[in-house]
Amino acid sequence: MLNKNNLKVWLKSVSLIGALLFANNLFAETAEEKGLRIATERKAVDKGWGDSEAETQMILRNAQGEESVREIRTRALEVDGDGDKGLTIFDQPRDVAGTAFLNHSHINEPDDQWLYLPALKRVKRIASRNKSGPFMGSEFAYEDLASFEVAKYTYKYLRDEVVNGENCWVLESIPTDRYSGYTKQIVWIDQKHHRAQKVEFYDRKHALLKTLTMFDYRLYLDKYWRAHKLSMVNHQTGKSTDLITAETKFRVGLEARDFEQNALRRAR
Repeated sequence: MLNKNNLKVWLKSVSLIGALLFANNLFAETAEEKGLRIATERKAVDKGWGDSEAETQMILRNAQGEESVREIRTRALEVDGDGDKGLTIFDQPRDVAGTAFLNHSHINEPDDQWLYLPALKRVKRIASRNKSGPFMGSEFAYEDLASFEVAKYTYKYLRDEVVNGENCWVLESIPTDRYSGYTKQIVWIDQKHHRAQKVEFYDRKHALLKTLTMFDYRLYLDKYWRAHKLSMVNHQTGKSTDLITAETKFRVGLEARDFEQNALRRAR
């Protein structure tokens, strides 16, 4: 039997437990809030890299497994207060040599994208409604080449799951751009470094269209992780495209003028 003093202690304990449970419920994250927080953290850990360039192989594979290889160079510039800028230059084979693609990502408005075709000696602007189209015959769409910006999606945390040997959060990301070719993306982000490990893309009919898997992550400047192999598989056509990077160089001195439209014509 509880005496008077023990009863007071017991009642205080019950009250404290009740208050803690109430506070936990009051401040518990919703699935949407957790998803947004994880996406925001993912963007935050990759800030400050400045500029970069890399040499990459693009391997296109048809449904029969036949391959064609392209040699490309990529350049990127981090932009304070806006999305990143990127320039892709094709060097080989001869039928695509000199082709260049320029992307200006934005946070709260549609991206600006241009393609320079040397055979026609003209720059073609990629319209917003056409950004779901295939980039240079690959399984990557034009919109896949834009930088990741948090405001381009709404988020929902789904579950925890292991992918590529990494404990991951699984998020549902729904594009805010009405011209996106996707109704949603399912993204696996590792819990240790906030790196995307896998992305599933669902088409406008809500069917699984493609899966992008990241391999061979390497650390640069003691802070920035980059996947050296990106593998995009189209489940509806059986085709695939791999992007394999030998090495990425950071802070090589690129400036905003290197990503102007005129840079497309003088790309070397």
